Amino acid sequence: MKKRYFLQAGATMVGAAWLSHYVTGRSMATAKKEFEITKTDKEWRKILTPEQFHVLRKHGTERAGTSPLDKQYGKGTYACAACNLPLFTSITKFDSGTGWPSFYSPIQGAILRKNLIIQLLV
Repeated sequence: MKKRYFLQAGATMVGAAWLSHYVTGRSMATAKKEFEITKTDKEWRKILTPEQFHVLRKHGTERAGTSPLDKQYGKGTYACAACNLPLFTSITKFDSGTGWPSFYSPIQGAILRKNLIIQLLV
């Protein structure tokens, strides 16, 4: 991947995350940071494959171009692979050219945006 494409994709993801945070400002966490589904790492490891655990719980990533969702553009809702809660709708999906499924905004209240922004910047 050329450096230019990598930088463009990174800027797009950070910009989209920043914009969605300020547009809606909600999260699924309460003031006490309690989530709808709470499990220990041991419990998550029982229901996820090692690759899923790495991506979903440890902020890892799958190789670019390997997700079957990247080129899927049917109408519907994209849910978390671990807990099946809705995260994104097909309306906000776009082709970022990075090889990963990309969305410009999550479903309102579906994710903790502050953590997402910090993780993208680190």
